[in-house]
Amino acid sequence: MTSVKTDVKEIGLYINGEYVPASNKNTFDVMNPATQELIARVSEATEEDVDRACRVARDAFENGPWRRMTVQERAAKLRKMADIILERKEEIARYDAMDVGKPYEATVGHEVARAAHNIRFFADFVEKQGGETYPMGEEYINYTRYEPVGVAALITPWNVPFMLTTWKLGPCLAGGNTAVIKPAENTPLSVSLLGEIAKEAGIPDGVVNVVQGQGSVVGNALSTHPEVDLISFTGSTATGKRILKSGADTLKKVSFELGGKAANIIFEDADLEKAVPGSIRAAFMNSGQVCLAGSRILVQRSIFNEFLEKFKEAAMALKVGDPQEKGTDMGPLVSEDHYNKVTSYLEIAKEEGAELVCGGKRPELPEYLYKGFYLEPTVYISNNPKSRICQEEIFGPVVTLIPFDTEEEALQIANDTDYGLNGVVWTENLQRAHRISHHVRAGTIWVNCWFVRDLRAPFGGFKKSGIGREGGHHSMEFFTEAKNICIALK
Repeated sequence: MTSVKTDVKEIGLYINGEYVPASNKNTFDVMNPATQELIARVSEATEEDVDRACRVARDAFENGPWRRMTVQERAAKLRKMADIILERKEEIARYDAMDVGKPYEATVGHEVARAAHNIRFFADFVEKQGGETYPMGEEYINYTRYEPVGVAALITPWNVPFMLTTWKLGPCLAGGNTAVIKPAENTPLSVSLLGEIAKEAGIPDGVVNVVQGQGSVVGNALSTHPEVDLISFTGSTATGKRILKSGADTLKKVSFELGGKAANIIFEDADLEKAVPGSIRAAFMNSGQVCLAGSRILVQRSIFNEFLEKFKEAAMALKVGDPQEKGTDMGPLVSEDHYNKVTSYLEIAKEEGAELVCGGKRPELPEYLYKGFYLEPTVYISNNPKSRICQEEIFGPVVTLIPFDTEEEALQIANDTDYGLNGVVWTENLQRAHRISHHVRAGTIWVNCWFVRDLRAPFGGFKKSGIGREGGHHSMEFFTEAKNICIALK
């Protein structure tokens, strides 16, 4: 296969129902991480552009029809939006495959459908929500209403750009809010479509706005803007801290889904026919660029060698290559900076005395992929759970196997981290499954599975993995304000 030349796309900011250039006409280039071809020139928002987008969103909230529509009217438009996403799934998936470097097959086969479901779910969910009544004898009655908050800044990550943006946009719009979306500067292509998709669905101008650019400019401007009422952010813990500080002066509501360093615990009674492929997926999906990645694999010593051989064989069998090519399991890392960060841990692992099992270098690839940021699936063994490769979020296809002897030791290792986003447990013992799940300090525990998501359930992290929860009524509580009304009956 040879490289397929693509037209360079020109992408503007989406403000008040139309694409517009940045106020200073500046743009930034977006490269395909698989080939280093230029794929887009994107308008780079200034503080002035962010200010305009926020004021447009405020005007649409205060004076437009969106928040005054009935729940049924809003839900109908959201369902139409979900339909349009499915109609355009090949285009959206191609954008993400080019932009992120993830396999097109996985994107078109799962992520776009999930994005449409995110929108449709909250359209359905909001229609089923009610309030509460609290009588006070025969003299008073209290009842509650859930009203939109206002203007939401949705700041989304580069690893799953379209799907994770709809995860936030669905409840935001269902609640009657307006939005200013800031996609990651590395991967803005697919998210840039959301404004026009919303407009095609009949959502009024100004309700959905998209501003691209650097976090230091656009993210900071959103975090400090007086017209922004709440911030939903998914990304690194370090960036979350900066946003929290920036938004403090204006007392913004925040919902943060931050970093992770999940423990994937394999007990001696685990079914390895399920645990090995499940652990491979948790380790290397999207080239390990997943906050939920099971990058610390804790294996009971009695089965350690057996698991290691099976896991190594499966890791080495993964096909690394062109994300657009059928059968590719792993594409490149998203950018040169990120590639350098991930590969720096290979030297750290060596310094820490970790044993390299496989990987650790650039794979042999066709010439047209020579400039891409590829790394083989990389597996280490470490007997030091406190080492940096066992503690820090690498966010790449680098995992560490750690032996343990007892449940107590597994729990101690699993919880000895600053993070607490998720965990995975593989066992055929029902009592052990519950016991371990109760004691691992993380927001989601998967037992004999990974990355299964019911949108009704809460999602978020303990410790430095986040603030708040998303999903079902947790999302609606964040994107609405509860109002109590007390009526005198006499």
